[in-house]
Formats: sequence, C-alpha cells, structure tokens
Amino acid sequence: MAYDRYIAICKPLHYGTIMTSRACVNMAAAVWGSTFLYAVLHTANTFSLPLCQGNALDQFFCEIPQILKLSCSDAYLREGGLLVVSAGLAFGCFVFLVLSYVLIFRAVLRIASEQDQHKAFSTCLPHLAVVSMFLSTAFFAYLKSPSMSSSQSLNLLLAVLYLVVPPAVNPLIYSIRNQEFKDAVWNLMTVFQKR
Repeated sequence: MAYDRYIAICKPLHYGTIMTSRACVNMAAAVWGSTFLYAVLHTANTFSLPLCQGNALDQFFCEIPQILKLSCSDAYLREGGLLVVSAGLAFGCFVFLVLSYVLIFRAVLRIASEQDQHKAFSTCLPHLAVVSMFLSTAFFAYLKSPSMSSSQSLNLLLAVLYLVVPPAVNPLIYSIRNQEFKDAVWNLMTVFQKR
C-alpha cells in the first residue's frame, strides 16, 4: 500500500506502467507466500515444544510468548531465534514504509497548490492511520516491561487491540474519504440528535 501511494504521488505519470495488474499480483503473492511461510515455521516450532506446565493459557488468543512461558526445555530458544529473525524482517518492512512516506511527504510539500497538497495527503493518511494504530499496539504488547507481563487482563486487552481493532476500523477509516459515507453518518447523527 505504501509503495502504491509512493508511485501515485511521486511518479503519477508512470503509475499505469509501474503498477500493472501483474505487479500487483506479484506483490500480493510475495506477501501471501512470505506470511504463509512465517505461519508454518512458527506453527511447526510451537507444536514441537514440550510443555511441562500443562497446555492451558490464561489468554483468549494463542500468542507465541504465552506458549513459550509453558515450555520446559531449551527448545524454546529455537522459537526465540525465529522471533528475532521475524523482528528483523518486520523492522526492514518498517524502514521501507517510513522511507516511502518520507519520500511521499517530500513530494507533497513541493506541490504549489494547497488544495492539491490536501488531496495528496488525504490519499495517504488513512493507510498511515491504520498502520500506526497496528504498530503502536503491537510494539506496546511485545516490548512492555516484564513487570507488566504478569497482568493477564492487560495481555488480553493488548492482543485484542492489535488483532481485532485495526482490521475492524480499517474499512471505516478508508470510508471517511467517501462523500456518500460522510452524508450517511451525518444523517444518522442528526436522526439520533432529534430523538
């Protein structure tokens, strides 16, 4: 999505030649393939861990750190290593995202018309809002202090925040730019105010 916005704003005349349907399919296939591989590696490693404290988690979601707490062997180091590699790859994606948006904002700020700047920013901000919401809750969930890790209710809240809220809010955020959606929300609010 960030690359699409980058091409649309920084290279608008080349958008049709760069963002072909083949390029979109290749990018989607790369993302789906890499996430499938990621999921298979974590699943295989997790199911190979011997659990000595039972298999009951005090959490609704089956999070990897919670499962690692139940492991009683050094095999969890393998999963920990995979998490470190995954974090490195995620950091690389984060750097790519930040660089894309730095280039986008530089290009937008060079636009002379304030109305055109506003239009360009409005195409980027929904994606940036969803990504920021997801990353901030995920960072807080995984990088919180050990003293906070003991709170099961906090762990559940954080898991819900980064697994449920961004996908649920995503369509709403992208719909905000739609004038029909704005009119429907405005009509709904006026109906409730009249009651």
